[in-house]
Amino acid sequence: MAASTQRRGRRIMMAPEELDTFLREARTCRVATVSADGTPHVGALWFVWDGTSLWLYSITRSKRWAQLRRDPRISVVVDDGEDYGELRGVELSGTVEFVGEAPRTGEPCPELDVPERLFPAKNFGLDDMPHDGRHAWMRLTPTAIASWDFRKLGGL
Repeated sequence: MAASTQRRGRRIMMAPEELDTFLREARTCRVATVSADGTPHVGALWFVWDGTSLWLYSITRSKRWAQLRRDPRISVVVDDGEDYGELRGVELSGTVEFVGEAPRTGEPCPELDVPERLFPAKNFGLDDMPHDGRHAWMRLTPTAIASWDFRKLGGL
């Protein structure tokens, strides 16, 4: 995984296999983008993780899509836990790439074979990717990853 080394919190950071399992199992992420005037925007979105990249399937008429088309820099948080000692999560940052046609209608695109197999199985319990003509794919191959798992603190 091409990501920067986490400097602080080494005690609570996830090992690569923990991070991979967490991202494969989690369903919802929070996507942060920046508007033209610099105002941040955060929204929830379903995703899939292929072991290297986070794949986001977004409505092409959304504020998020328009902002990322203008400025592809992104930060994504996936987190879990209720009590302090249960908190865990991952922040992934980098630049998105738009993959396939927009909106996606199902035209052959080998780059989308893996996310279009993983996404419907994870989120809908389906074998085939439904295409509604409103969504399209973005790939985030993170340049920075920070993770935390407060369960490693041992009951604090």
